[in-house]
Amino acid sequence: MRRSAAVVVLGLGLGLGLGLGVGLASAAAPAPSCEEAGALQAAGFDSAKLCKALNEFRSGDTNFHGLVIERHGAIVAEVYRRGKDKSVYSLFAHTTDFDASQRHDVRSISKSITSLLWGIAQGQGKVPPLNTPVLDLLPKQAEYRNQGRETITLAHLLSMSSGLEWNEPNVYNSTNDEFGLYWRGSQANYVFRRALIKTPGSTFNYNGGGTAVVAQILAERVGMPLKDYARQYLFEPLGITNWEWLSDLRGRPLAFAGVRLRPVDLARIGQLVLQKGQWQGRQIVPAEWIEASTSPHVSIGDGWQYGYQWWLGSSPALGHKVAWSAGIGNGGQRLFVAPELDLVVAITAGDYNDVRIGHLSNQLFDCIAASVRQ
Repeated sequence: MRRSAAVVVLGLGLGLGLGLGVGLASAAAPAPSCEEAGALQAAGFDSAKLCKALNEFRSGDTNFHGLVIERHGAIVAEVYRRGKDKSVYSLFAHTTDFDASQRHDVRSISKSITSLLWGIAQGQGKVPPLNTPVLDLLPKQAEYRNQGRETITLAHLLSMSSGLEWNEPNVYNSTNDEFGLYWRGSQANYVFRRALIKTPGSTFNYNGGGTAVVAQILAERVGMPLKDYARQYLFEPLGITNWEWLSDLRGRPLAFAGVRLRPVDLARIGQLVLQKGQWQGRQIVPAEWIEASTSPHVSIGDGWQYGYQWWLGSSPALGHKVAWSAGIGNGGQRLFVAPELDLVVAITAGDYNDVRIGHLSNQLFDCIAASVRQ
């Protein structure tokens, strides 16, 4: 359960060159004096190491916007800064002085939130088992029940291992299949008309279309729009009131990219996952679903794996590799949950369609995890 104690760490001085990669300040500088360093130590951090990471976030030239660090259920650091940003439908970036009150796109972390909603519905007995063939649930798409597509299950969509041909690169261009999800009349047709090029369950291939289909089935089975279901069964129980879920050009919630949250509320989602779906004594998401969705179901490569709309990896900490689950979004959005460290880290940023910002967000988390000393 989250405690009310919080340490807000701001104004941390000059950049110190943590070696986080391109875009961070590299000039040498004296070791920082960090406000409330004793509180950081009390939370189990090496205060000098953590202050370096916070200082880089605050003063480097990477386009970071917000950072929230929670340990043992309490906010340890909450930092915001000025940066360029644009929402899903914005044509041009604009400069914003970010603070604790502002919502931020979390982009594809929306997929992880959709997964939590599926888990809630599963606990209510409103959705079918994950081994159910998807086309059995979509009678209007019966024409696609051939060439092996009829063997694709809900689990395959959730783990992005359907085997369907789909192109969704990190850098968005005219060939990116995600674009069609914003305006196609039938997202299910758009997804299932693709050729089956891999055995379902065998190969990871990033596919937001699968998330859109899962969200369609979820809304049909619970008998209410996705946003209403999210409000009633996830956001309100967590005390999250300042949120938004953008819709596509046909009014359907962008299950794969549309959620906007304050960073502190994004961290609250992470704390819910860390606590195995429990919040203030109430089981919001079944613990069994948290376990299943944050367990590996398909390998991505380079030591990464994928669960049910959650990324899985590890970072060095406490002298060994520590496992984490993460929601990951375009532009540098990150939500890391590291159970062994009792740690949640939420990062927002604004370099959309640039793979470098994602690497820098990951490296920032590595630095934070490495600063945990007990």
